[in-house]
Amino acid sequence: MTYIPFNKPYMTGKELWYISKAHHAGQLAGDGSYTKKCHQWIEAKTGTWKALLTQSCTAALEMAAILADLDPGDEVIMPSYTFVSTANAFVLRGAIPVFIDIRPDTLNLDETLVEAAVTERTRAIVPVHYAGVSCEMDTLQKMAHNYQLLLIEDAAQGVMSTYKGKPLGSIGDLGCFSFHETKNVISGEGGALLIHTPQFAERAEIIREKGTNRSQFFRGQVDKYTWIDQGSSYLPGEIIAAFLYAQLEEAEQITATRMQIWQHYHQLLEPLEQAGKLRRPIIPPYCQHNAHMYYILLQNLSTRTQLISYLQQKGIYAVFHYVPLHNSAAGQRYGRTHGNMNNTITVSECLLRLPLFPELELIQVEQVVRAIQDFFNET
Repeated sequence: MTYIPFNKPYMTGKELWYISKAHHAGQLAGDGSYTKKCHQWIEAKTGTWKALLTQSCTAALEMAAILADLDPGDEVIMPSYTFVSTANAFVLRGAIPVFIDIRPDTLNLDETLVEAAVTERTRAIVPVHYAGVSCEMDTLQKMAHNYQLLLIEDAAQGVMSTYKGKPLGSIGDLGCFSFHETKNVISGEGGALLIHTPQFAERAEIIREKGTNRSQFFRGQVDKYTWIDQGSSYLPGEIIAAFLYAQLEEAEQITATRMQIWQHYHQLLEPLEQAGKLRRPIIPPYCQHNAHMYYILLQNLSTRTQLISYLQQKGIYAVFHYVPLHNSAAGQRYGRTHGNMNNTITVSECLLRLPLFPELELIQVEQVVRAIQDFFNET
Protein backbone atom coordinates (compact mmCIF):
# COMPACT_ATOMS: atom_id res chain seq x y z
CA MET A 1 0.00 0.00 0.00
CA THR A 2 1.31 3.44 -0.96
CA TYR A 3 0.87 5.95 1.86
CA ILE A 4 -0.27 9.43 0.82
CA PRO A 5 0.27 12.00 3.59
CA PHE A 6 -1.87 15.09 3.94
CA ASN A 7 1.15 17.39 3.62
CA LYS A 8 4.84 17.09 2.90
CA PRO A 9 7.08 20.14 3.45
CA TYR A 10 8.70 21.13 0.15
CA MET A 11 12.29 22.24 -0.40
CA THR A 12 13.50 24.02 -3.53
CA GLY A 13 17.13 22.89 -3.16
CA LYS A 14 18.68 26.23 -2.17
CA GLU A 15 17.55 26.40 1.45
CA LEU A 16 20.59 24.74 3.07
CA TRP A 17 22.99 26.70 0.88
CA TYR A 18 21.41 29.99 1.89
CA ILE A 19 21.46 28.95 5.56
CA SER A 20 25.18 28.18 5.29
CA LYS A 21 25.77 31.59 3.70
CA ALA A 22 23.86 33.28 6.52
CA HIS A 23 26.02 31.43 9.03
CA HIS A 24 29.19 32.40 7.19
CA ALA A 25 28.10 36.05 7.27
CA GLY A 26 28.09 35.79 11.06
CA GLN A 27 24.60 37.16 11.76
CA LEU A 28 21.98 34.65 12.84
CA ALA A 29 19.91 36.70 15.27
CA GLY A 30 17.68 38.29 12.65
CA ASP A 31 17.34 41.35 10.42
CA GLY A 32 20.36 40.32 8.39
CA SER A 33 20.76 40.25 4.62
CA TYR A 34 18.24 37.44 4.04
CA THR A 35 15.59 39.15 6.15
CA LYS A 36 16.09 42.27 4.03
CA LYS A 37 15.84 40.21 0.82
CA CYS A 38 12.54 38.72 2.05
CA HIS A 39 11.21 42.17 2.95
CA GLN A 40 12.12 43.48 -0.51
CA TRP A 41 10.50 40.50 -2.23
CA ILE A 42 7.23 40.86 -0.33
CA GLU A 43 7.11 44.62 -0.83
CA ALA A 44 7.79 44.29 -4.56
CA LYS A 45 5.34 41.41 -5.03
CA THR A 46 2.46 42.95 -3.09
CA GLY A 47 3.08 46.67 -3.47
CA THR A 48 2.79 47.15 0.27
CA TRP A 49 4.47 50.12 1.95
CA LYS A 50 6.55 47.99 4.32
CA ALA A 51 6.89 44.30 5.13
CA LEU A 52 8.33 42.90 8.36
CA LEU A 53 9.13 39.23 8.87
CA THR A 54 7.79 37.74 12.09
CA GLN A 55 8.14 34.43 13.91
CA SER A 56 4.65 33.41 12.77
CA CYS A 57 1.38 34.74 11.41
CA THR A 58 0.24 34.67 15.04
CA ALA A 59 3.02 37.16 15.87
CA ALA A 60 1.99 39.34 12.91
CA LEU A 61 -1.61 39.37 14.14
CA GLU A 62 -0.47 40.25 17.65
CA MET A 63 1.53 43.16 16.24
CA ALA A 64 -1.51 44.31 14.29
CA ALA A 65 -3.59 44.19 17.46
CA ILE A 66 -1.07 46.37 19.29
CA LEU A 67 -1.00 48.83 16.38
CA ALA A 68 -4.81 49.00 16.56
CA ASP A 69 -4.53 50.70 20.00
CA LEU A 70 -7.40 48.68 21.42
CA ASP A 71 -8.87 49.36 24.84
CA PRO A 72 -10.46 46.66 27.02
CA GLY A 73 -14.00 46.06 25.80
CA ASP A 74 -13.36 47.21 22.24
CA GLU A 75 -14.81 44.90 19.60
CA VAL A 76 -13.31 43.27 16.53
CA ILE A 77 -15.52 41.62 13.90
CA MET A 78 -14.27 38.33 12.43
CA PRO A 79 -15.48 34.90 11.29
CA SER A 80 -15.77 32.04 13.75
CA TYR A 81 -14.50 29.61 11.12
CA THR A 82 -10.81 30.43 11.45
CA PHE A 83 -7.69 29.51 13.40
CA VAL A 84 -7.55 30.50 17.06
CA SER A 85 -4.81 33.12 16.47
CA THR A 86 -7.23 35.35 14.56
CA ALA A 87 -9.18 35.90 17.77
CA ASN A 88 -6.48 35.35 20.37
CA ALA A 89 -4.31 38.22 19.10
CA PHE A 90 -7.08 40.68 19.96
CA VAL A 91 -8.19 38.95 23.16
CA LEU A 92 -4.64 39.47 24.45
CA ARG A 93 -5.26 43.24 24.15
CA GLY A 94 -8.53 42.99 26.09
CA ALA A 95 -10.74 43.23 23.00
CA ILE A 96 -13.88 41.18 22.32
CA PRO A 97 -14.07 39.06 19.16
CA VAL A 98 -17.51 39.41 17.57
CA PHE A 99 -18.12 36.30 15.49
CA ILE A 100 -20.35 36.40 12.42
CA ASP A 101 -21.28 33.72 9.92
CA ILE A 102 -19.49 32.82 6.70
CA ARG A 103 -20.71 32.73 3.12
CA PRO A 104 -21.86 29.31 1.87
CA ASP A 105 -19.91 29.64 -1.40
CA THR A 106 -16.37 30.81 -0.53
CA LEU A 107 -16.57 30.00 3.21
CA ASN A 108 -15.31 33.52 3.88
CA LEU A 109 -16.64 36.20 6.24
CA ASP A 110 -20.13 37.15 5.00
CA GLU A 111 -19.71 40.81 4.15
CA THR A 112 -23.49 41.34 4.12
CA LEU A 113 -23.62 40.60 7.87
CA VAL A 114 -20.83 42.91 8.99
CA GLU A 115 -22.65 46.24 9.15
CA ALA A 116 -25.35 44.94 11.48
CA ALA A 117 -22.63 43.76 13.87
CA VAL A 118 -20.97 47.19 14.15
CA THR A 119 -21.45 48.96 17.49
CA GLU A 120 -19.95 52.06 19.07
CA ARG A 121 -17.17 49.82 20.47
CA THR A 122 -16.19 48.28 17.12
CA ARG A 123 -12.62 49.13 16.14
CA ALA A 124 -11.66 46.69 13.40
CA ILE A 125 -12.83 44.14 10.84
CA VAL A 126 -10.64 41.07 10.32
CA PRO A 127 -11.46 39.18 7.10
CA VAL A 128 -9.83 35.75 6.75
CA HIS A 129 -9.10 34.67 3.17
CA TYR A 130 -10.03 31.00 3.49
CA ALA A 131 -8.09 28.58 1.26
CA GLY A 132 -6.39 31.55 -0.41
CA VAL A 133 -9.69 32.76 -1.91
CA SER A 134 -10.36 36.42 -1.25
CA CYS A 135 -13.13 37.88 0.83
CA GLU A 136 -15.29 40.56 -0.80
CA MET A 137 -12.78 43.32 -0.10
CA ASP A 138 -14.45 46.22 -1.94
CA THR A 139 -17.47 46.00 0.33
CA LEU A 140 -15.35 45.59 3.45
CA GLN A 141 -13.10 48.51 2.52
CA LYS A 142 -16.11 50.76 2.02
CA MET A 143 -17.61 49.68 5.33
CA ALA A 144 -14.34 50.21 7.19
CA HIS A 145 -14.06 53.69 5.69
CA ASN A 146 -17.65 54.63 6.51
CA TYR A 147 -17.33 53.57 10.16
CA GLN A 148 -13.66 54.58 10.56
CA LEU A 149 -12.57 51.04 11.35
CA LEU A 150 -9.26 49.33 10.73
CA LEU A 151 -9.30 46.59 8.10
CA ILE A 152 -6.81 43.88 9.09
CA GLU A 153 -6.40 41.02 6.62
CA ASP A 154 -5.67 37.57 7.96
CA ALA A 155 -4.02 36.39 4.76
CA ALA A 156 -2.27 33.44 6.40
CA GLN A 157 -3.34 31.24 3.48
CA GLY A 158 -3.23 33.97 0.84
CA VAL A 159 0.36 34.33 -0.37
CA MET A 160 0.31 34.64 -4.20
CA SER A 161 -3.50 35.09 -4.32
CA THR A 162 -5.25 38.20 -5.63
CA TYR A 163 -8.60 40.01 -5.48
CA LYS A 164 -9.41 41.90 -8.69
CA GLY A 165 -5.70 41.90 -9.42
CA LYS A 166 -4.67 43.15 -5.96
CA PRO A 167 -2.45 40.82 -3.89
CA LEU A 168 -4.10 39.55 -0.72
CA GLY A 169 -2.59 41.06 2.40
CA SER A 170 -2.05 44.38 0.62
CA ILE A 171 -5.63 45.66 0.50
CA GLY A 172 -6.53 46.54 4.09
CA ASP A 173 -4.63 48.76 6.54
CA LEU A 174 -2.57 45.80 7.73
CA GLY A 175 -2.07 42.28 6.40
CA CYS A 176 -0.67 39.09 7.91
CA PHE A 177 1.04 36.20 6.08
CA SER A 178 1.96 32.72 7.31
CA PHE A 179 4.95 30.66 6.20
CA HIS A 180 4.12 27.66 8.40
CA GLU A 181 5.14 24.31 6.94
CA THR A 182 1.53 23.59 5.91
CA LYS A 183 1.34 26.74 3.75
CA ASN A 184 2.41 27.14 0.12
CA VAL A 185 5.65 29.05 0.74
CA ILE A 186 7.27 27.89 3.97
CA SER A 187 9.99 28.41 6.53
CA GLY A 188 8.82 25.87 9.12
CA GLU A 189 7.40 28.56 11.35
CA GLY A 190 7.27 32.14 10.13
CA GLY A 191 5.08 35.00 9.06
CA ALA A 192 5.05 38.61 7.96
CA LEU A 193 3.22 41.82 8.77
CA LEU A 194 2.32 43.96 5.76
CA ILE A 195 1.90 47.66 6.48
CA HIS A 196 0.09 49.80 3.92
CA THR A 197 0.28 53.27 5.39
CA PRO A 198 3.35 55.14 6.65
CA GLN A 199 1.61 55.99 9.93
CA PHE A 200 2.10 52.40 11.18
CA ALA A 201 5.57 51.68 9.81
CA GLU A 202 7.80 53.26 12.45
CA ARG A 203 5.77 51.99 15.38
CA ALA A 204 5.60 48.49 13.90
CA GLU A 205 9.40 48.34 13.84
CA ILE A 206 9.48 49.34 17.51
CA ILE A 207 6.84 46.79 18.55
CA ARG A 208 8.71 44.05 16.68
CA GLU A 209 11.97 44.90 18.51
CA LYS A 210 10.61 44.45 22.04
CA GLY A 211 9.30 48.01 22.19
CA THR A 212 12.72 49.58 21.53
CA ASN A 213 14.01 51.85 18.77
CA ARG A 214 16.82 49.39 18.03
CA SER A 215 16.23 49.47 14.26
CA GLN A 216 16.64 53.24 14.23
CA PHE A 217 19.87 52.85 16.20
CA PHE A 218 21.36 50.46 13.65
CA ARG A 219 20.39 52.87 10.86
CA GLY A 220 22.23 55.63 12.69
CA GLN A 221 19.07 57.65 13.34
CA VAL A 222 19.59 57.68 17.13
CA ASP A 223 22.81 57.44 19.15
CA LYS A 224 21.46 54.77 21.52
CA TYR A 225 18.36 52.65 21.72
CA THR A 226 15.94 52.35 24.57
CA TRP A 227 12.48 51.10 25.55
CA ILE A 228 9.82 53.47 24.20
CA ASP A 229 6.63 51.42 23.55
CA GLN A 230 4.88 48.10 24.02
CA GLY A 231 6.36 45.20 22.13
CA SER A 232 7.88 41.76 22.17
CA SER A 233 10.49 39.67 20.37
CA TYR A 234 8.61 39.13 17.13
CA LEU A 235 11.43 38.96 14.57
CA PRO A 236 12.64 35.54 13.33
CA GLY A 237 16.26 34.41 13.21
CA GLU A 238 18.29 34.74 10.03
CA ILE A 239 18.28 30.99 9.43
CA ILE A 240 14.49 31.14 9.06
CA ALA A 241 14.79 34.09 6.66
CA ALA A 242 17.44 32.30 4.57
CA PHE A 243 15.20 29.23 4.25
CA LEU A 244 12.23 31.44 3.37
CA TYR A 245 14.08 33.40 0.70
CA ALA A 246 14.83 30.19 -1.21
CA GLN A 247 11.09 29.51 -1.18
CA LEU A 248 10.11 33.04 -2.23
CA GLU A 249 12.43 32.81 -5.24
CA GLU A 250 10.42 29.78 -6.40
CA ALA A 251 6.98 31.03 -5.33
CA GLU A 252 5.67 31.28 -8.91
CA GLN A 253 6.68 27.71 -9.73
CA ILE A 254 5.38 26.35 -6.42
CA THR A 255 2.02 28.01 -7.07
CA ALA A 256 1.87 26.70 -10.65
CA THR A 257 2.58 23.16 -9.47
CA ARG A 258 -0.08 23.34 -6.79
CA MET A 259 -2.59 24.76 -9.28
CA GLN A 260 -2.01 21.80 -11.59
CA ILE A 261 -2.76 19.41 -8.74
CA TRP A 262 -5.79 21.48 -7.65
CA GLN A 263 -7.22 21.51 -11.17
CA HIS A 264 -6.76 17.75 -11.50
CA TYR A 265 -8.75 17.18 -8.31
CA HIS A 266 -11.39 19.63 -9.50
CA GLN A 267 -11.86 17.93 -12.85
CA LEU A 268 -11.91 14.38 -11.50
CA LEU A 269 -14.40 15.18 -8.72
CA GLU A 270 -16.94 16.87 -10.98
CA PRO A 271 -18.98 13.67 -11.61
CA LEU A 272 -19.39 13.12 -7.86
CA GLU A 273 -20.62 16.68 -7.46
CA GLN A 274 -23.06 16.21 -10.30
CA ALA A 275 -24.29 13.03 -8.61
CA GLY A 276 -24.97 15.02 -5.42
CA LYS A 277 -22.37 13.20 -3.33
CA LEU A 278 -20.23 16.25 -2.50
CA ARG A 279 -19.58 19.88 -3.33
CA ARG A 280 -16.36 21.21 -4.79
CA PRO A 281 -14.79 24.60 -3.96
CA ILE A 282 -16.35 27.69 -5.54
CA ILE A 283 -13.96 30.37 -6.82
CA PRO A 284 -15.47 33.77 -7.77
CA PRO A 285 -14.29 34.97 -11.20
CA TYR A 286 -12.60 38.05 -9.73
CA CYS A 287 -10.43 35.95 -7.38
CA GLN A 288 -7.16 34.31 -8.37
CA HIS A 289 -6.45 31.73 -5.71
CA ASN A 290 -3.16 29.99 -4.94
CA ALA A 291 -4.30 26.36 -4.62
CA HIS A 292 -3.56 26.43 -0.92
CA MET A 293 -5.93 23.55 -0.30
CA TYR A 294 -8.42 21.30 -2.01
CA TYR A 295 -11.46 20.54 0.10
CA ILE A 296 -14.78 18.84 -0.46
CA LEU A 297 -18.03 19.44 1.40
CA LEU A 298 -19.88 16.24 2.26
CA GLN A 299 -23.52 15.68 3.13
CA ASN A 300 -23.13 15.47 6.91
CA LEU A 301 -20.75 14.78 9.78
CA SER A 302 -21.39 11.05 9.72
CA THR A 303 -20.41 10.78 6.06
CA ARG A 304 -17.24 12.75 6.67
CA THR A 305 -16.24 10.62 9.64
CA GLN A 306 -16.79 7.43 7.66
CA LEU A 307 -14.88 8.75 4.65
CA ILE A 308 -11.88 9.81 6.75
CA SER A 309 -11.72 6.30 8.23
CA TYR A 310 -12.15 4.68 4.80
CA LEU A 311 -9.35 6.75 3.28
CA GLN A 312 -7.03 5.94 6.18
CA GLN A 313 -7.59 2.25 5.53
CA LYS A 314 -6.45 2.95 1.95
CA GLY A 315 -3.32 4.73 3.20
CA ILE A 316 -4.64 8.23 2.45
CA TYR A 317 -4.55 10.90 5.13
CA ALA A 318 -7.33 13.49 4.76
CA VAL A 319 -8.31 15.88 7.56
CA PHE A 320 -11.15 18.12 8.68
CA HIS A 321 -10.39 21.72 9.60
CA TYR A 322 -11.47 24.26 12.24
CA VAL A 323 -13.71 23.74 15.22
CA PRO A 324 -15.72 27.02 15.20
CA LEU A 325 -14.30 29.50 17.68
CA HIS A 326 -17.72 30.59 18.92
CA ASN A 327 -18.32 27.02 20.15
CA SER A 328 -14.98 26.72 21.93
CA ALA A 329 -14.58 27.27 25.67
CA ALA A 330 -12.37 30.33 25.15
CA GLY A 331 -14.60 31.70 22.39
CA GLN A 332 -17.59 31.63 24.71
CA ARG A 333 -15.56 33.20 27.51
CA TYR A 334 -13.92 36.01 25.55
CA GLY A 335 -16.14 36.59 22.52
CA ARG A 336 -19.73 36.82 21.41
CA THR A 337 -21.71 35.97 18.31
CA HIS A 338 -23.89 38.20 16.20
CA GLY A 339 -26.67 36.42 14.35
CA ASN A 340 -26.93 32.72 13.59
CA MET A 341 -23.89 30.64 12.65
CA ASN A 342 -25.64 28.09 10.45
CA ASN A 343 -23.11 28.07 7.59
CA THR A 344 -20.19 27.97 10.00
CA ILE A 345 -21.59 24.94 11.82
CA THR A 346 -22.46 23.10 8.60
CA VAL A 347 -19.04 23.68 7.05
CA SER A 348 -17.19 22.67 10.23
CA GLU A 349 -19.05 19.34 10.20
CA CYS A 350 -18.90 18.61 6.48
CA LEU A 351 -15.58 19.93 5.14
CA LEU A 352 -12.77 17.51 4.34
CA ARG A 353 -9.30 18.59 3.17
CA LEU A 354 -7.55 16.29 0.70
CA PRO A 355 -3.77 15.80 0.35
CA LEU A 356 -2.10 18.63 -1.57
CA PHE A 357 1.60 19.43 -1.69
CA PRO A 358 4.03 20.13 -4.58
CA GLU A 359 5.48 16.63 -4.73
CA LEU A 360 2.05 14.98 -4.90
CA GLU A 361 1.93 13.18 -8.24
CA LEU A 362 -1.11 13.39 -10.49
CA ILE A 363 -1.40 9.59 -10.37
CA GLN A 364 -1.71 9.92 -6.58
CA VAL A 365 -4.49 12.48 -7.03
CA GLU A 366 -6.25 9.90 -9.17
CA GLN A 367 -5.71 7.33 -6.42
CA VAL A 368 -7.34 9.65 -3.86
CA VAL A 369 -10.32 10.36 -6.09
CA ARG A 370 -10.73 6.70 -6.96
CA ALA A 371 -10.85 5.87 -3.24
CA ILE A 372 -13.55 8.52 -2.72
CA GLN A 373 -15.52 7.06 -5.64
CA ASP A 374 -15.17 3.56 -4.17
CA PHE A 375 -16.41 4.80 -0.81
CA PHE A 376 -19.63 6.14 -2.32
CA ASN A 377 -20.08 3.01 -4.43
CA GLU A 378 -19.81 0.85 -1.30
CA THR A 379 -22.07 2.91 0.98
